[in-house]
Amino acid sequence: MTKAPPITNRVRELREAQEMTQAALGEAIGVTRHTIIAIEQGLYSPSLESAFRISRVFGVGVEDVFGWKEKRR
Repeated sequence: MTKAPPITNRVRELREAQEMTQAALGEAIGVTRHTIIAIEQGLYSPSLESAFRISRVFGVGVEDVFGWKEKRR
């Protein structure tokens, strides 16, 4: 079983607020719908380029979409 990356995101929240499908977001940034699903579920961290593309689609900064979950010690 793979461990989820420590990256959090608001992709689903922002996408649904704009009534955008996963397929439409994928097309807008040049990836598949399955990649968007994996990003939203926290199973995959997008490339830096894709992260910027996603933030631009929503008209917000990268840090408004993605965050870093600190590990507990």
